Amino acid sequence: MTTLSLYCPSKQIHGKIALQGSKSISNRVLVIRALCDNPFIIENLSPSDDTVTLERLLSSADEMLDAHHAGTTFRFMTAFLALKGRECVLTGSPRMKQRPVKALVEALNQLGANIEYLEQEGYPPLKIGQGKEKWLSHISLPADISSQYITALMLIGPVLPSGLTIELEGDIVSRPYLEMTTEIMQYFGAAVEWQDNSIKVQNGSYGGRDFYVEADWSAASYYYEIAGLSDNAEITLTGLGKNSLQGDSMIAEMGEKFGIETIFGDQQITIKKKAGSVVPPFFEYDFIRVPDIAQSLAVLCAGLGTQGLFSGLQTLKIKETDRISAIKNELAKVGVTLIMAPARFSQKTGTEYYMLEGRASGEGTVPQFETYNDHRMAMSFAPLGILFPIIISDAEVVSKSYPGFWKDLASIGFEIQSR
Repeated sequence: MTTLSLYCPSKQIHGKIALQGSKSISNRVLVIRALCDNPFIIENLSPSDDTVTLERLLSSADEMLDAHHAGTTFRFMTAFLALKGRECVLTGSPRMKQRPVKALVEALNQLGANIEYLEQEGYPPLKIGQGKEKWLSHISLPADISSQYITALMLIGPVLPSGLTIELEGDIVSRPYLEMTTEIMQYFGAAVEWQDNSIKVQNGSYGGRDFYVEADWSAASYYYEIAGLSDNAEITLTGLGKNSLQGDSMIAEMGEKFGIETIFGDQQITIKKKAGSVVPPFFEYDFIRVPDIAQSLAVLCAGLGTQGLFSGLQTLKIKETDRISAIKNELAKVGVTLIMAPARFSQKTGTEYYMLEGRASGEGTVPQFETYNDHRMAMSFAPLGILFPIIISDAEVVSKSYPGFWKDLASIGFEIQSR
């Protein structure tokens, strides 16, 4: 495992970064290509471990398939393999075996799949076999489950004999990811309709069309952090546009609260922070639609001493790690607290709120941040290196979604050394 020391001696950040393709988009398009009769070219495919793993598994004839740490890959492959009905075992890393998959497995089995648990019920690994000849075309699911479960079902919908209608019960979490899935499916000719909480996917087929994967807005969030923590900054990020499929493009709007301006150009953005920008004393946000950038905003608030009030974090508990616990543990090392608000604070709505207080300090020993096998822990804490020297453990974990992250940080002035 690689441990890195980071520090950025200049508080004025300028540079240009060629961001890699979006992992979320890449993975959806790969599944569609595997279900499509006509091959097509995917440009700017994400080089992330998750996408590389998914591409390999989709073309593998092995009986034992290992998704490693890749949660999206595991869930998409579960639906894909169930549809194909090929005898195989789908497994993953020890952490993957702790991540629930019951809602997806139960839905697929109700529809006509044949999936069994090999170890703990509700968790990987899974034994997948030949399903029923005739699948059902209607399923009801709680709306607050992971959007990846719902996307996995949506993606196979056009190939099912009678299509698929998904009724979502309750308030939908991570809706932008489902909207992304819908738009990508429609690009390839699938008929997908939304009416209230009902998603209807008609039977049909995907049509092969070449596809260009836009850059990753989740990755862009780390540069908004860097700009926010700097004295002044001007960073150009290529591959991003104004009309994005990705919900995480909301980071541009959030950035305005921290004095960060986003200038949209031709397939690129430039983010600017002027010297003397006012630090907001308080920042409140509901991350239910964009949970993957919650860590970035938590660390940004901690670095600036901005009091935070966050909600919509419930899906963070079942990611690569329990991200709420991980953020709490690591921010405590620099004198910042993250605590759940008392129940009486939200007694009318039942919403869970988390309060962040304190300003990150590197006085005394150099803080060493653990990454918990979670790429976003490494990348969200790295920007603190603008304020004081830090150490990141297991730094290669970033390869899960952004293999070139450390090289790109070095290109804008971060001094990075292996320990």
